[in-house]
Amino acid sequence: MDSRVSTTRLRVRGYHLDGYGHVNNARYLEFLEEGRWGYFDDRPGLARRLMGGELAFVAVNLNIDYRQAAVAGDDLEILTRLSAVGGRSAKMSQEIRRVRDGALVSAATLTFVLLDVAANQAVPIEGEIRELLEPLVME
Repeated sequence: MDSRVSTTRLRVRGYHLDGYGHVNNARYLEFLEEGRWGYFDDRPGLARRLMGGELAFVAVNLNIDYRQAAVAGDDLEILTRLSAVGGRSAKMSQEIRRVRDGALVSAATLTFVLLDVAANQAVPIEGEIRELLEPLVME
């Protein structure tokens, strides 16, 4: 697999389910966030730059397509990649796949901005952060 893609695995548990025995739609937000944390775990240089507390990536839009139901006991893979870097925002693309058959369970695109924490304002993606992000883009 391409090194620009991070893979996070998890097992669907009973507390993830809705009254119909499927993963509750809101739980996919948590699964996707787990995938994004894994993405940054795999890139410690980028994570260190953001851990200083001066800058943060902040989600401004998330679109999710639900394709198939996941149920208790399913092992899922969350595949996460950076798909675009613009002047003021960037996008991550994510897929959740069932391990046993590779079925696409859901696909999502997250748009985020770079926030100057002290000013509480979005700032351009430039300089060191841009240099760290650009090689990771995989359309």
